[in-house]
Amino acid sequence: MIKILELFGGIGAPRKALINLGVNHKCIDYVEWQQNRVKAYNALYDHLHKPQDVRGWNLKPDILVHGSPCQDNSRANNNRKGSAEDSRSQLMLETLRVIKEMGEWRPRVVIWENVKGVLDKKVMPVFNYYLQEMESLGYTNSFDVLDARNFGIPHARERVFCISLLDNEKFDFSKLEHKPMRSIKEFLEYNPDDNIPEQYIINIPSMLSKIKEFNPKPTGSYKRQLDVIMDYCYTITERQDRCPNAGIIRLNRPQYRYLTERECWRLLGFDDEDFDLMLKEFPTKEGKRNATLYALAGNSIVVDVLEAIFKVILDKHILR
Repeated sequence: MIKILELFGGIGAPRKALINLGVNHKCIDYVEWQQNRVKAYNALYDHLHKPQDVRGWNLKPDILVHGSPCQDNSRANNNRKGSAEDSRSQLMLETLRVIKEMGEWRPRVVIWENVKGVLDKKVMPVFNYYLQEMESLGYTNSFDVLDARNFGIPHARERVFCISLLDNEKFDFSKLEHKPMRSIKEFLEYNPDDNIPEQYIINIPSMLSKIKEFNPKPTGSYKRQLDVIMDYCYTITERQDRCPNAGIIRLNRPQYRYLTERECWRLLGFDDEDFDLMLKEFPTKEGKRNATLYALAGNSIVVDVLEAIFKVILDKHILR
């Protein structure tokens, strides 16, 4: 049995990936401070965890997965703090403390995921420090930018994955199994000529004015636009009713709509059974979009990418 520890655990994408692969595993603990994410995780995996902070934690897993807050790393954040001491990017360093306090024992695999912005000059010092400290703890680091579109999911979600292994073993990203991108139609809840619920129709003038098809060359200081989804959606974040977002759907009549909550969950690699559990925990008000379900999906890791990573880890018998 493989034991995992999830720090900054969100809705438990690593657990979902291992379940999909049929891997016998046990989550020895899960650490997440945001109450709705904890509630979602408990419903998905039948646990009774409570919100808790990663700081001050000490356990002994085989695999440690952490995806620290990305807001101060993200290129979409004009006010990101980067490597400033009070930035949320510093929280990735708490994992170092957790490992150090394990004493001589070390998890064999440490997986860290975050936005591409961690490779920017403003943020890179924190990432470099993390890499150096992991090396001092006996790990060999490998990192690469992975795009969910290369793993079958029509979702342009590029993320940095850093995988650290013990005993001079090095993770080989070239061994990852790539899959053809599936059709976006497989993930959509409604066809363009369906009777779409009114809450998903874009009717706010400020949003309509930003649709790229209407205004391909905007002028002025604010040039962010709304892209129409063709073959894949763009990065799903906590909200869809803002610009930019993951993209919008053109309908057969002269209208556009947002992605639905269920569609966002599908595009993060979760199935409808998972989403139905979430609807029970976070009911949607009649005629309203569910901000909580959007936010839970937008903060997750794409399950299919994690599946590919775990396959390499297991196939190489890194965990013996």
